[in-house]
Amino acid sequence: MTQDDLERIERYINGLADNNEKEWLDSLFLKGEENLLLRYLLEKDWNQMVKDSPPSEVNLSHSLDRIHHKIRKNEDQKRKKLIHRITRVYIKVAAIVMLPLLITGGLFYKHYLNQSLISIDQVVSSSIYAPMGARVSFNLPDGTVGMLNSGSQLCYSLPFTNKREITLEGEAWLDVCQDEIHPFKITSGTSSLRVFGTKFNLSAYPTEHYVEVVLEEGKVDYLNQEASIAVTMSPSERLVFENGQISRSNTDPSKYNAWTQGKLVFRGDPMSEVARRIERWYNVKIELGDKQLEKYTFRGTFQDDTLEEVLRFLSMTSPITYQIIPRMLLTDGTYIKEKVIIHLKKDNSNHY
Repeated sequence: MTQDDLERIERYINGLADNNEKEWLDSLFLKGEENLLLRYLLEKDWNQMVKDSPPSEVNLSHSLDRIHHKIRKNEDQKRKKLIHRITRVYIKVAAIVMLPLLITGGLFYKHYLNQSLISIDQVVSSSIYAPMGARVSFNLPDGTVGMLNSGSQLCYSLPFTNKREITLEGEAWLDVCQDEIHPFKITSGTSSLRVFGTKFNLSAYPTEHYVEVVLEEGKVDYLNQEASIAVTMSPSERLVFENGQISRSNTDPSKYNAWTQGKLVFRGDPMSEVARRIERWYNVKIELGDKQLEKYTFRGTFQDDTLEEVLRFLSMTSPITYQIIPRMLLTDGTYIKEKVIIHLKKDNSNHY
């Protein structure tokens, strides 16, 4: 490929190419995957962009947002096949560069793009998912950062910066970028939050019918349409919505965002909450064998401990015993979760 060829490509990009140059470039890129020299130049161009912008400084989500809409705004039917071929070549290069980063970070990011031509005003759905037993960091296009806990999913639409709305199923810690003109809104079931440049933790697993908001700093408005509840929260406040009722209390936010640092922390928590958090942390099923267990509270901090180590510690400091039932293979080839049954020690049932 000569310098003249590169200049013809540049004229095409800038919309200055004549018909002969357009036909030449169409032919070139339609066979781009088979053209080793073209692939080499594209890889070289990609590597130069990465070199100029270190990974730690690149906001990939924001770039996807801008690139996607710019392409859709300027392309037409005649260039549809060309753009499709160019994109396929770049995706292959990007996969080679980004795969080690994705594996290292444990990032599971699904970005659904419609391959046909769409209007610039048409929304595109994106989602971020944290598998059971994993935690995933994320960056949103507006600069908001956060982390998803085990078994959680966050969804939003592009373009995002002018309409900052997301839905959450599960648990997330967020540090929301401040933008007074475009408030940040989170919806989870019948609950919603309006956020104003804020750090907070939201837990709202659909199967638990339980919503918990812990505000670290800033301001959050909590609303529940079903129960006609509207509350403005203050820093270091914990809000719980359960069974149509709301409760508020002052707390230490660090206990509730400790999971983002790989820590499982209990500070005088009731057994029902301890069981719920252990279930999510270790992807197991906890069953309380005695109703009286619900009145006991527990303290402890765990990091890099196995499930049995946590249970052993709790049994040493509290009047409980436990039984672990391993996963079971069903006839349909699926497995039942590992199960833990917790009982109250018989000799402590009446006087603890």
